[in-house]
Amino acid sequence: MCKTKMAVRASDPTPISTQTRPTQSPRTRPTQSPRPQPTAITTASTSSNPSTSNTINYTTTTTSSTLSNRTSLSSLRDSLSQNPNLYDISEIRTATNNFLSKRHSSSSSSSSSTACWRCNLRNNDTIIFQRKFRRKIVMSQLKEQLSVICRSNHSSVIKLLGASISGDYIYLVYEFIPGANLSNCLRNSKNPNFTVLSTWVSRMQVAADLAYGLDYIHNKTGLNVNLVHNHIKSSSIIVTEPSFNAKICHFGCAQLCGEADENEMMMKKKSKIGEITEVDDDVVESSTSPGSLKGSKELARSNSGAMQFEGVRGYMSPEYQATGIATQKSDVFAFGVVLLELLSGEEPFKYRYDKSRGDFMRTSVLETARAAIVDGDGGGREGRLRRWIDGRLKDSFPVEVAEKMTRVGLDCVEADPDKRPDMGRVAGKISRWYLESRKWAENLRFSDQISVSLAPR
Repeated sequence: MCKTKMAVRASDPTPISTQTRPTQSPRTRPTQSPRPQPTAITTASTSSNPSTSNTINYTTTTTSSTLSNRTSLSSLRDSLSQNPNLYDISEIRTATNNFLSKRHSSSSSSSSSTACWRCNLRNNDTIIFQRKFRRKIVMSQLKEQLSVICRSNHSSVIKLLGASISGDYIYLVYEFIPGANLSNCLRNSKNPNFTVLSTWVSRMQVAADLAYGLDYIHNKTGLNVNLVHNHIKSSSIIVTEPSFNAKICHFGCAQLCGEADENEMMMKKKSKIGEITEVDDDVVESSTSPGSLKGSKELARSNSGAMQFEGVRGYMSPEYQATGIATQKSDVFAFGVVLLELLSGEEPFKYRYDKSRGDFMRTSVLETARAAIVDGDGGGREGRLRRWIDGRLKDSFPVEVAEKMTRVGLDCVEADPDKRPDMGRVAGKISRWYLESRKWAENLRFSDQISVSLAPR
């Protein structure tokens, strides 16, 4: 009996020793694991012990971290599995019911004539835009541009998922983001006195998101490509709830549709440019003849020197109207117009009746902003600025920040493109003023919670 008890006691320490060994193994194994890495990787495939698998994973992560230090950012982007989707036209037809489905009218588009559908494509909630090629593009070049654009990711830019080509048209597939465009948020036709962006902080949030998104497109993609948006306007910005974040639509459209090829446009710069005509849907077409829109197919297939471009009235910079060349500076100009539009709540152009002339006069938000900032009569600069800022904010905003924002907007719409600031500087300034506005709102909220009683005690 004593021997059996001793045998039992002798068997008890064995599990204790096996439990204590894993606690000691990390102390001894790290000294040996860095040297024999190939053996550790081979044992990982054959071993089923959880403790060994954990140590093997640690060694593999260390080797991958050393490799990542040697690899450039561009090569890492190329190795990502975010390949663009080249949809067959049959998939687009099936998703849109052969293009007979109801068009999605609440989303943004470059013009009222741009067809778009919200549909389910490969188990993704997407929105498809139908656009026409502005020039002939080689398929290999189009695939390369599509691959570059689809690898871009930013919280303030709606992601492009892929595209499909059919004849002279390209169908751009974006992820669907629920929300309303900025133009409808600022100006409600059914109730002009109401706006979703009823606080100063909400408008600063939209301005900061828009500035960061455009700065990313211009400077922060890391793709070594000078990207141009060419469709910045209030109706191309989606505002989401509940935090009122802004997202830029139509990213990559200018490159994929042939709108932003500066080399080709510079060759055509000396060619004859026709008059710019205004269309009812606020789209401006530049062409050499009134019937060029109908004959655009022939122009695209031939080597005609006619230059044709599309823009929106009120958002086109002077040099873009003269040359038709979309650049990053023309994007900055359009951003400045949207910023002034966001502060005042007014459209880029507004018609007012002049009693002295007996006719309607067109005034722009650029002119009214300059009149509010420049020194002169009329109750002082602060009074003019308060009258110019959207009255639906109920005069509740930091005046100093509002003046700085207005001046930045005017700097962005300078006639000389070289005088316009870079979007990196603009985004940094607006971010700082956004934080100041948040602090101002918190102090105002704290003061609102103080109750004052005038009753006798």
